[in-house]
Amino acid sequence: MRPSEDTRQQDIFCQFLSDKGVQLSKETTERLYLYADLVVETKQFGNLISPKDSEKILSRHIADSLVPYIAMRNELSAMRANNLKCSQLNTHSSPLQWADMGAGAGCPVFPLAIVMPEIQFYAVEPRNMRVQFMNYAKEKLQLQNLTVVGKRFETSGLSDLDFISCRALSTFENDWERAQPGLKKGGMFLTLKSFNNIVHLENDPAVHIYKYALPQEEQVYALVTRGNE
Repeated sequence: MRPSEDTRQQDIFCQFLSDKGVQLSKETTERLYLYADLVVETKQFGNLISPKDSEKILSRHIADSLVPYIAMRNELSAMRANNLKCSQLNTHSSPLQWADMGAGAGCPVFPLAIVMPEIQFYAVEPRNMRVQFMNYAKEKLQLQNLTVVGKRFETSGLSDLDFISCRALSTFENDWERAQPGLKKGGMFLTLKSFNNIVHLENDPAVHIYKYALPQEEQVYALVTRGNE
């Protein structure tokens, strides 16, 4: 069954958002469902997701991808408003720039780009088949605010970024080391991990940890952020 036709998964996903105080438009939700369909149903680029995970792509993977938006939406709204104010005053302003390292098949960067069209996203991924799929999905979804970069982040040429993210890529320390050179001063690195893998950071004053649970998942997860001072 396609995710867009699985009403139980849709109900679980929408309840997760509602519990977090998030309301998305019907158009935005339908685009998230279409992206989930593409990941599950598109086979010409290889198996992008396991059969087990495809059954819970909305409640597990799309929900997880939106956690940065859920946790940071007030801060992001303030930053976007400041950019708009600068634009109205005819001062130098450009969209916020957000790169996702090791984007794979597009989680979390595609869902984030769908719900935050005012931000310019870069999906950075060196594996050719994944790059081909993301370009295909970008065209299908008509995502004008997303650019697919078929390179490793270190050779992508991206710099002076407001945000850099990754999802379950490596250790926090390794991911931070890779990301930091690409961040602007005052920029933010954020990563989605299992809480068990970052519990040692709980007393680190340089990081902020947002713990959360996902529907029908037993383990605890964490969004970990660190600013580039």
